[in-house]
Amino acid sequence: MDQVGRPPGVVRGTLWLEQVDALDRPVRVLEPWIRTVFGTGTRGALLRGEWFGHALHPLLTDLAVGTWTSASLLDVLGGPESSLPAQRLVGAGLVAAAPTAWTGWAEWTALSSRDKRVGLVHAVTNGVAIGAYAGSWLARRRGDHGTGARLALAGAAVASFGAYLGGHLTEGRRVASHHPAYDEPGTNGGWSHEGWSHEEG
Repeated sequence: MDQVGRPPGVVRGTLWLEQVDALDRPVRVLEPWIRTVFGTGTRGALLRGEWFGHALHPLLTDLAVGTWTSASLLDVLGGPESSLPAQRLVGAGLVAAAPTAWTGWAEWTALSSRDKRVGLVHAVTNGVAIGAYAGSWLARRRGDHGTGARLALAGAAVASFGAYLGGHLTEGRRVASHHPAYDEPGTNGGWSHEGWSHEEG
């Protein structure tokens, strides 16, 4: 049997985070409210992307992060002259952050206790990043491009940590919602161009 070598520090830290019992109390406090608002009925199914075939959360995350990253690129490459379009991109990311968070909470309600701990830290981290980007937008609105650019970079740094935890859940633990057909044996989950094919065995 192959032996797994000592994992990198970030992996060890994430595995440790999964075992932090102190996170269970805030999870228990939040879960009933989160489940009621985001996780049940038609609303929960819609937010989890059950109609789409897989989770919406990663797609929306890319939209928010993409606009924020583009804003920082404008800050670096365009300088103060690019402040207005950068502000608009930061604002677009803030608008996208709301449905991104909703879909994330809907996914969170279906996780195990271990993964809910990581998901909670992921959500809090992203909340801090959103706060930094909101500050960036306000600073730019006041004409303070330098502060706006620095806050955006701070938001990107915090969001990167949150993105790692989100990637751990979707790729490492593979907890994202998806259509059951993707779990069926075969290369196409039983689907043909003529429709669903389920052979009796």
